[in-house]
Amino acid sequence: MKELRIRVLAGVFVVAGVLSWAGARLWNSVGTLPSVPLAAPVVLALIAVILLATALSIRARLKAQRDRVPDAKGVDPMMAARAVVFAQASALVAALVAGMYGGTGVFLLEYLDIPARRDQSIYAGLSVVAGVGVIAAAVFMERVCKLPEDDEDNGTGATPTV
Repeated sequence: MKELRIRVLAGVFVVAGVLSWAGARLWNSVGTLPSVPLAAPVVLALIAVILLATALSIRARLKAQRDRVPDAKGVDPMMAARAVVFAQASALVAALVAGMYGGTGVFLLEYLDIPARRDQSIYAGLSVVAGVGVIAAAVFMERVCKLPEDDEDNGTGATPTV
């Protein structure tokens, strides 16, 4: 499994942000801008919490397994692989969504004197912060599930999971 590249996530974020900003300008010139839902930052934050809790659980189970704690519950390799796939998919979607709301939020900064637009810009900003949280939790999950002997020794660039 290939490791997430921060450059790819940053590229997705920037491209989505620029396209969203341009789309918001165009949409605003034609009519009304669609709203940024309050649920956007809430859902992204929930995904970040789930990823972080799963990563911490897997890390604790791996530590107990390494320390040979009696009755330690091991980590199923397929479960770890699924967790990494979920983390990578979540990071890519979060980069896209955070870029989209970031571009919309930058556009909305011109209209902070209008209360409804101010609220929308706050929701967009919180969505970007929550999206960054999802990306951070996903990268942490990937690091937790990385096999120690495959760090940089063999130079393949692949990241098998536990």
